Amino acid sequence: MDTLSANEAKTQFGDLLLKAQRAPIQINKNGKPVAVVISMDEYESIKALKLRLLQSRATQTKADIKAGNTVDGEAFFNDLESGHHD
Repeated sequence: MDTLSANEAKTQFGDLLLKAQRAPIQINKNGKPVAVVISMDEYESIKALKLRLLQSRATQTKADIKAGNTVDGEAFFNDLESGHHD
């Protein structure tokens, strides 16, 4: 992934936008990563992937509930707080 400093991103904004159409561009400030600029197509692909994942989890949850594959919420959180897990 190409990397630009925040100052370079500011002074080369047009070029940054062109490069982001081909691949994500990391922006660093004071030498540390602070942002990634991606194309709108890439952003839409990520949104669609997240939606498919959420839909898949919802479908699995419905199937688990129907099959009775559930746990008591209070017991789950008590175990979580105490550090116990199955």
